Amino acid sequence: MLAPKTNTNMKSSKLSSIVAPLFKKLAPRIGARVIIEPEWGIAGQIIFKNGKKRYFRYSSLDLNTLGASEIAKDKDYANFFMKKMGYPTIIGDTFFSDYWCEVIGSHKNIKAAEKYAKKIGFPLIAKPNSGSQGMNVIKVNNLAELKKALSKIFAHDNIALVQKIVSGHDYRLVVLDGKIISAYERLPFSVTGDGRTRVKDLIKAKLDYFIKIKRPARLKLEDKRLLNNLKLQKLKLNSVIKAGKKVVLLDNANLSTGGESIEVTEKIHPKFKKLAIKLTQDMGLRLCGVDLMIAGDISQDTKKYWVIEINSAPGLDHYIKMGAKQQKIVEKLYLQVLKSLAK
Repeated sequence: MLAPKTNTNMKSSKLSSIVAPLFKKLAPRIGARVIIEPEWGIAGQIIFKNGKKRYFRYSSLDLNTLGASEIAKDKDYANFFMKKMGYPTIIGDTFFSDYWCEVIGSHKNIKAAEKYAKKIGFPLIAKPNSGSQGMNVIKVNNLAELKKALSKIFAHDNIALVQKIVSGHDYRLVVLDGKIISAYERLPFSVTGDGRTRVKDLIKAKLDYFIKIKRPARLKLEDKRLLNNLKLQKLKLNSVIKAGKKVVLLDNANLSTGGESIEVTEKIHPKFKKLAIKLTQDMGLRLCGVDLMIAGDISQDTKKYWVIEINSAPGLDHYIKMGAKQQKIVEKLYLQVLKSLAK
């Protein structure tokens, strides 16, 4: 039996995928049944009452076509096609590890990235081209930080994106078959002071709480991104924050790196509903997570906004752990997914 392509062990792999147990729970409601591969618990077969069979692995489902899914996974390709169709994408370019430069005959290495950074100006974001869950998404303020960030990315990936930073509210809209089925604002990992407790103890308490509710964040106390953000705010791990003051500690708002969410499904302006639905269709997808940065509130007809990226397999493993309300939303969402798979 082949192990899943992940650095986690079997136990954490099972914890990391909500899809299998949810499908197992929900399938009987529509007369279907689910067979789950028992060793890893992340891949399964859905058998519908008409005999049709569908498959899933983690949050990858038999809804989107292979070609469209592969484009969506590649941030650079997805940005190219979205920009061609007139969607507002973030300014940036791709660069390659020395190994990949040699393989494909390119000169777009770290030195080329440094030259590009000088041209468009700091601060910038460096991130893996095919990464997910906020892993190795790093804000850089100078050439030294850029070089260090790209070296870290190239230790695991051969392609990196270097992009301008855009500011606003970070939203994810989940689209299924032409309808918005979930939307939430994503807030970056932060702690709030009480006037007594050191920053490092506030961070540790929050990470311990995530583990308690089985929502482990891909984040550690010694994460350099935390330390850099503290330094920029003239704080240290031993600093004590005054009561009620909120300190943001990451630049990305992914739930997998300790971010939090605010439900906004019922308040989306028609403009952004139409945008997310049309973008999903234009990219050849049935199910899609559309990530938007909006310089304003999603309930308003805000003029300035960007498509951060799209996700053809939007996982909700961390979102479901946010509370009972989110649990109900996710169960309703996956019941709709099952009905769509049956078509």
